[in-house]
Amino acid sequence: MSYTLIFGTRNWSSWSLRAWLALKTTGIPFEEVLIRLRQPDSASRIRKLSPSARVPLLLISDGDKESKVFDSLAICETIAERHPEAGLWPDDTEARALARSYSAEMHAGFLALREALPMDFARVLPQPDLDDTVLEQIERIQTAWEHALSQYGSQGDFLFGRFSIADCMYAPVVSRFLTYEIPLSDEVSQYAARIMELPAMQEWFHESQKEIDDGLPDQWVVEMVRNVR
Repeated sequence: MSYTLIFGTRNWSSWSLRAWLALKTTGIPFEEVLIRLRQPDSASRIRKLSPSARVPLLLISDGDKESKVFDSLAICETIAERHPEAGLWPDDTEARALARSYSAEMHAGFLALREALPMDFARVLPQPDLDDTVLEQIERIQTAWEHALSQYGSQGDFLFGRFSIADCMYAPVVSRFLTYEIPLSDEVSQYAARIMELPAMQEWFHESQKEIDDGLPDQWVVEMVRNVR
């Protein structure tokens, strides 16, 4: 069995990062195919491969069979199901239900935040004016993280103790908060630092820097571990 993940520009594609982190966490080998976004042929290239005409897309080859998984949360769930040893969901039933709820909330919600604070992973950018809806969503996310950390943080460094799909789903939000220097509580700031210090996140960051060097619009690039407040 082999895996190939087709994903978009690292600096911009938050959904790609989520699926990529889940695969990285398992430690299983997988091939990477990068499609540069915002290019004249980006949409047509993706449409030829993905039933949803979106990235990421996971190709699973098993002998003469090939299947396609074309949604970030579905990819995470598929990897968790095929590789239970990776522990991508909490063992405890109650914790697992809450982790799934948080993941689904991110998957389906926070549209105003995502539009106001688009992912620009390797940069620090001026904070735009944020309306009440965006501020409420920022508060909701921080409150949710604080709740999870207060309940399960003693079991590890992440929302539900060990690293899980919930952390995969929110890792791009961590990067958004740091890119736009959103004020964070002390507990959330420490959690954000732990996420950004992960080897996988450092790898994603350095590859994002290369994208900028290779021709993304010129902005200022920040150090990997940012000062958060």
